[in-house]
Amino acid sequence: MSLVLENISRVAGTEQILHGLNLTVESGTLLTLLGPIRAGKTSLMRLMAGLDTPSTGRILQDSADVTRVDVRKRSVSMVYQQFINYPNFTVYKNIASPLVVAGQHDKKQRDKLVRDMAERLGLTPYLQRLPAELSGGQQQRCALARAMLKDSRLLLLDEPLVNLDYKLREDLRAEMKALFRGGDRIVVYATTEPQEALMLGGRVCVMREGRVLQEGLALDVYRAPLDLETARLISDPPMNFFPGMIEASLLRLDGGAELPRPAEFSDLPAGRYTFGLHSAHLTLRPGSGLCALPVLIDLAEINGSETLLHGQYGALPVLLQAEGVHNAAIGSSAMFHFDPDRLYAFGASGSLARAPRFHVLQPGEARHGTHSAT
Repeated sequence: MSLVLENISRVAGTEQILHGLNLTVESGTLLTLLGPIRAGKTSLMRLMAGLDTPSTGRILQDSADVTRVDVRKRSVSMVYQQFINYPNFTVYKNIASPLVVAGQHDKKQRDKLVRDMAERLGLTPYLQRLPAELSGGQQQRCALARAMLKDSRLLLLDEPLVNLDYKLREDLRAEMKALFRGGDRIVVYATTEPQEALMLGGRVCVMREGRVLQEGLALDVYRAPLDLETARLISDPPMNFFPGMIEASLLRLDGGAELPRPAEFSDLPAGRYTFGLHSAHLTLRPGSGLCALPVLIDLAEINGSETLLHGQYGALPVLLQAEGVHNAAIGSSAMFHFDPDRLYAFGASGSLARAPRFHVLQPGEARHGTHSAT
């Protein structure tokens, strides 16, 4: 199956929701729509499903124009952030309903499929309960199980894990990634969380205000965002940005830091740039060839096995992601260090001028600031 969107726009009243989108998705693809609230993710999925029609453009499925084909005539399943279940059906009957309607499999086979899916989503103890007897997270898992069991060629998941607790979200992300791998359906998954897009893998479509900023393999987009806005949206924790200058053999950051021009920037013309640096590429440890930034600490955010140190370099906010627990008093001074070869350079228009090369970690290799694949 292939799904092609050609010059799709959507207008509701006086508001332009989608602006001339072009997108091609092939069979077996997991595509994540990543963007903030009101980026147009749900509107785009509703067009893919046939629930709405575009104001301009057309939608092709296997080269056939399905722009105005009713959703009931399409092979599609969709799960919203606001879960929907049949209130008078038990969890078991809810999950089994698409198989029953389609007349697929005999009773014994259906029972096995339903129970296997319920086990994967942690619903086995609740199979004989009604949706009203479940927690919100359990109801969402029931809706998700029903959609995943339906043998549809297009599966649309609109922030399906947002109402679940952290541990269950982590488990289900890994489970869904395994379930979708190698299938012949198209799966489109919407999220506001960059980490979720990267954990799921596959392709990512970064959206903002109804426009596609960049589309490609998730890791490729993370490593080489086309502009500042995409870099902000794909990075979690947020990327650090430092305005500065390239001058002859020097790179100067606003705030006073000077360093030799990185070799990767050797052919960039002199002038103003915004330099980007992932928080994981800052370290508290000095080292040969590293540049030092004097920072005043605003907050030490301890998160399990890592600490996010928030600070100020002059008037600029700066964030360091460090392994382990680091206690730093608010208002205290610290030196943050980084390898200049880890810098991104964005030109005056915000477009990417140069991205760093990435070292890929080998099994068992430690991550220490300047040796990260991320």
